[in-house]
Amino acid sequence: MDIDQTNVINRLKRAEGQLRGIQKMIDEQQECEAIVTQLTAVRSSIDSIKGIIVAENLKYCLTNPDIDVETQNKKIEKAVDLIIKK
Repeated sequence: MDIDQTNVINRLKRAEGQLRGIQKMIDEQQECEAIVTQLTAVRSSIDSIKGIIVAENLKYCLTNPDIDVETQNKKIEKAVDLIIKK
């Protein structure tokens, strides 16, 4: 798999910073609506990162097919399951 590790790590660090910010908001007893809004933003960010990783994995499977068709199909099915899993 050939993902842009720098991009993924930067996105993860950003999400980590958002989570720390949410912890601070809770400590400061900020409004529930603001906290939930930030939690939604973090979830969206994580979903985006997951999409990047799964898409790259799927692209790799398609451009570097396994000799065994059954194994190849299982890899693709697994990638699709990761995409639709909630």
